[in-house]
Amino acid sequence: MIKENVQEAINGQIQAELQSAYQYLAYAAWFDSKNLKGFSHWMRIQWREEIEHAMKFYDHILRRDGDVDLKDVNKPSVDIETPEECFENVLAQEQNVTKKIHKLYDLAKNENDYPLQTLLHWFIDEQVEEEEAAQEILEKLQLIGDHGPNLYLLDQELGQRPANPDEGGNGESGP
Repeated sequence: MIKENVQEAINGQIQAELQSAYQYLAYAAWFDSKNLKGFSHWMRIQWREEIEHAMKFYDHILRRDGDVDLKDVNKPSVDIETPEECFENVLAQEQNVTKKIHKLYDLAKNENDYPLQTLLHWFIDEQVEEEEAAQEILEKLQLIGDHGPNLYLLDQELGQRPANPDEGGNGESGP
C-alpha cells in the first residue's frame, strides 16, 4: 500500500504534468495562429507526451492500491510575442517540472518507496532530454532570430518530428 503523503505528492505531480500539457497545447494554438505549423506540431507532440507522463503517475497510484485525486488545471498563459520568448518559457517550464521530479524522488528516498524511486529514474532521464530539446531549439532561435527564411527552415525541421519515436529518428523526445 502506498503511503498517504507519497500518494498526495504523486497526485500533485499528475496535476503538474497535466498543467504542462495544457500549456503546450496553448502554445500550439499560438503557433497555429502565426501559421508556424511545424512549431505547432512540435508543441502538440509535447502535449501528448505530458499527458502520457501524467498517466504513468496515475497508473502507478492505481497499481499500488491508492486513490487518484485529480487537481484543478489552470488556464494557461500565452503572454508571448516571439517564438524565442515561447521557448524561453518552455525551457523554464521543463526546468520547473525537473525540480518537482527531483523533490518527489527525495520524498521517495526518505520514505523508502522503492517502486516510486524506480519509476522516477525514467522521469529523471526524460527530463534531461526535455530540457536538452528545449535548450537546443532556443539556441537555434537565438542564432537565427524570429523572422525570415531561417525561421521558415526551423519551422519545417520541427514539423518533421515524429509523433511516435518508433516512426523514425533516434527515439529521443527532442527536435
